[in-house]
Amino acid sequence: MDLEILNIASDTDNNRNLKNHTHFSKLKNSLCGDEIKIKLIIKDDKIVDFGYQGNSCIYCQASASLLSKISINTKKSKLNKLCDDAKLYFDDNFIIIEKKCLILKKLLKKKNISRKNCILLPFKTLKKIVSN
Repeated sequence: MDLEILNIASDTDNNRNLKNHTHFSKLKNSLCGDEIKIKLIIKDDKIVDFGYQGNSCIYCQASASLLSKISINTKKSKLNKLCDDAKLYFDDNFIIIEKKCLILKKLLKKKNISRKNCILLPFKTLKKIVSN
């Protein structure tokens, strides 16, 4: 187990129920059973607050934690592109990721390819919200 992944996942500042959310999405990984719920407050096409909860592995938790930090104060359109870019990274298209999101390189590594579905689950869940 990668200690860096454990450290990222242990940052649970946004692992909470957002009661006054304006948007909600929930997905389950049919391969492993990971489940994640994302609740957002969006104003003027910008994420103002982000809460996530779930029953998931350490890779999914780390991904949700990083994604929550990146998302706050970011426009929906930029996050929509980020979600697409994350998937492309694992599809061998290494165009990665704007300077603000260099932190994602801690997760989006070739050595984590076997956990691709776990890592991308929060991205897919967020994309359901920001692509509308």
